[in-house]
Amino acid sequence: QVQLVESGGGLVQPGGSLRLSCAASGSIASIIAMGWYRQTPGKQRESVASITSVGNTNYADSVKGRFTISRDIYKNTVYLQMNSLNAQDTAVYYCNYRLRQRGTIRFEDYWGQGTQVTVSS
Repeated sequence: QVQLVESGGGLVQPGGSLRLSCAASGSIASIIAMGWYRQTPGKQRESVASITSVGNTNYADSVKGRFTISRDIYKNTVYLQMNSLNAQDTAVYYCNYRLRQRGTIRFEDYWGQGTQVTVSS
């Protein structure tokens, strides 16, 4: 009963910018953390950025200074602003929420459907 819907991927030239969004809806009682991961063919999914319920952020070394994660707690939405993109950023990007559904006691991970980001000239 929880849905995550991503948007904002696409094709961008090197040096360009994109903003990803991920909105959560459904039977949500509490969100403890949100994050963005990415995956390329043949590789494991890797963490890109995360933000906790109190606003603490963490970034992969490869994106520090270029990507910014933020959230709108009223809209249950997490964003990833990506600047100075390069070819190594090409991947499918997935949002992740660690949340608790109403009527339950456990926090579980939920994933978006993934959005393709391609950096190419």
